[in-house]
Amino acid sequence: MDKIESFKVDHERLESGLYVSRKDFKDGVAVTTFDMRVTRPNREPVMDMPAIHTIEHLGATFLRNSKIAKDVVYFGPMGCRTGFYILLFGDLAPEDIFSLVMEMTDFIISYEGDIPGATPGECGNYSEQNLDMAKFYMREYKKRLWENKSFTYPE
Repeated sequence: MDKIESFKVDHERLESGLYVSRKDFKDGVAVTTFDMRVTRPNREPVMDMPAIHTIEHLGATFLRNSKIAKDVVYFGPMGCRTGFYILLFGDLAPEDIFSLVMEMTDFIISYEGDIPGATPGECGNYSEQNLDMAKFYMREYKKRLWENKSFTYPE
């Protein structure tokens, strides 16, 4: 079997950032997958599941209510617990969504109240949420992304 592209990225040198993971084209339609890397793989602890779950609920809610709502295909966590994937219609670059990602981090950082979709009827694990830790991770991510503007995978 061929090695998939994401396994070719040197995760020992990968920094927190916003990267294009892949682009898929079919029948004239493009979908860009962004790697929203919150922590540095294999050098920092992974994010805890309740915070990831909260970021997933709040991030998806924000994106699906944003100015690009119709372009959102998916927002969800990476299995390695170091970040999230953002899938959008269009042939895009990280610079195209940088401001939107900054707005999403601000939304999560300033969020107060009940987590959207966190009820037994709406979510299969509704009680596993941690808003305080979600805010912590997004504050750190926003600071790193703003300072470093890491948009290119390490060679």
